Amino acid sequence: MAFFETLVTLFLVIIILIIFARGVIIVQPYEQGLQIRLGRYIGRMNPGFRWVIPLITQVVKLDLRTLVMDVPSQEVITKDNSPTNVDAIVYIRVIDPEKAFFEVANYRMATVALAQTTLRGIIGDMELDEVLYNRESINTKLRDILDRETDQWGVKVERVEIKEVDPVGTVKQAMTEQTAAERERRAAILRADGEKRSAILKAEGLKKSMILEAEGERQSKILKAEGERMSQILRSQGESQGLRILALGSRSLDKRAITVLSFDALKTMAQGQATKIIFPFEISSLIKQGAKYLGATESMDDNEAYDITLDESILGDIPTAERISEVVKSIEEETRAIMKEEVMVDKGKNISDLDEKKLVSE
Repeated sequence: MAFFETLVTLFLVIIILIIFARGVIIVQPYEQGLQIRLGRYIGRMNPGFRWVIPLITQVVKLDLRTLVMDVPSQEVITKDNSPTNVDAIVYIRVIDPEKAFFEVANYRMATVALAQTTLRGIIGDMELDEVLYNRESINTKLRDILDRETDQWGVKVERVEIKEVDPVGTVKQAMTEQTAAERERRAAILRADGEKRSAILKAEGLKKSMILEAEGERQSKILKAEGERMSQILRSQGESQGLRILALGSRSLDKRAITVLSFDALKTMAQGQATKIIFPFEISSLIKQGAKYLGATESMDDNEAYDITLDESILGDIPTAERISEVVKSIEEETRAIMKEEVMVDKGKNISDLDEKKLVSE
């Protein structure tokens, strides 16, 4: 009998311990507990060791940390009728545990479903190019809408990110062809611009070459003309001086000496293998002079003797070597001035090209 009473007592103690253990609640630091007793909300339960009346008290723990939820991929028709698969990621946090538990059955599932429908509506009002290039705008708009709608559930939407925008096969192929065509167009523009610049540079080089060639030819002609002019002047001066010296030397010769020189000249001209018949000018005077030479002498009149004075006024202004050097120096200075002007023009063009590139890049 005593043994039976001892066994019953032990059994009752174990049952009491079990019941007491079921009333022990441990709330983690990142959690918030909601205490419900006999269908009535008692209040929040802060983190730490807590004990509640077992069997009649229910404790619901809610995680207050930021939760990451994946919005499943779905096919959306854009404004320009382009089917596209879109998915997203939503970051939420419970800020009001009572609303998150009592206002909605499952706030996680509700938030994901709301994100899907809202994302479908936003993408449907945009064209495909806008969806691809304005992800930040879509993220902001989707976050604002979700945050406004989930506020009544005690849930804060902190951030929304579009994870992937994947057009269907036919649309993606069309986009690939469009991109290839755009790149080909840019390549054609770059090639045309390169050919244009190459043609401009070739024309500039040809222009400079022709200018330098023309300037060199001009200088060469000027120097050649100056040389020919000096040569002609000196040759004429020498001939003039020779004639004057000859005229001065022949003053003392009489007509007989001139006749002898004339015969010597005829003799020289008659030498050779060819048959020549020469009739001198004033042949009668030549015969008369020959007869006088062979027969009698004839005195020369005093009136026939004349004086010859050396007059160099007919020779003109003979340029000196210094004058020629000055002319050549002036020509070189003009050439350098022309070359300097061409260089300044080229620099101005290069600066204008650089400014144009800066404007295009901006």
